[in-house]
Amino acid sequence: MHDHAPTGIRGSGNRRLLAISLGITSTVMVVQVVGAVLSGSLALLADAAHMFTDAAALVVALIASTVAARPANDRRTFGYQRAEVFGALVNAIILILLSAWVAFEGVSRLLHPTEAEVQGGLMLVVAIIGLVANGVAMWLLSSAQRRSINVRGAYIEVMGDLIGSAAVIVAAIVVVTTGWDQADAIASLFIAAMIVPRAFSLLREVMSVLSESVPQGTHVQDIRAHILGTPGVVDVHDVHVWQLTRGALVFTAHVVVDDDALADGRAAGILSGLQNCLSEHFDVEHSTFQLEPAGHVEHDAHA
Repeated sequence: MHDHAPTGIRGSGNRRLLAISLGITSTVMVVQVVGAVLSGSLALLADAAHMFTDAAALVVALIASTVAARPANDRRTFGYQRAEVFGALVNAIILILLSAWVAFEGVSRLLHPTEAEVQGGLMLVVAIIGLVANGVAMWLLSSAQRRSINVRGAYIEVMGDLIGSAAVIVAAIVVVTTGWDQADAIASLFIAAMIVPRAFSLLREVMSVLSESVPQGTHVQDIRAHILGTPGVVDVHDVHVWQLTRGALVFTAHVVVDDDALADGRAAGILSGLQNCLSEHFDVEHSTFQLEPAGHVEHDAHA
């Protein structure tokens, strides 16, 4: 017995926001690449590389969001919602590889300084443009990222770009006021250090979904207590909670009801009450209950 509520987390609004963010990111990336070449700034080039990676990640996110909107069929009965998770996995891997490259280049610049001077003024102007653009992109994605792990991956990367732009601005000010070009390399290392924890946080969330762990913030004991508090329910077992993607919780359980409830036809009301409880209190998108009389023996228990 199932609750077939619509998902509502893969609407066209998410894809529109991703597309707008992609346009902003791509434009700023080109500006940063040109600015990095003209100014000789490694930090600006690292930030531009991060923007390039984000642009690629947003393309992956956009494709994944489109695929995830495809309806379920007899072969994939849950639909294509996991496409969002795989898109987030690609994003996490890209972030990790990027951080390694930035760290290598930053250390190389510190150990082997180049003779060319960093043009701090141009570096500062381009970094400010990047900061403003990333702020706009973050604002656009801020609401949708709470409902979609895929959009969250894009949001985290844009947030990293914003912080990276801020670091470049600080380094540019140091270069302009003191002439100490090493501040540029230090900013690059800061960007690398900033990327790593965000990447692993996203990767950890992806692995939690793929391993079908209980979603963070969901407490099985609380759900069990609500079920046991339903009139007519005497026991609950084989409780399982997982999520297809962020915001798409799935729940199954075997619920033992008293014989009187089954005899007088209250089973349908109990089932409706259980489904409404999970939907209203725990935001469970899809719930499946097996109602059993007291003394029922599971067939698979003998296997």
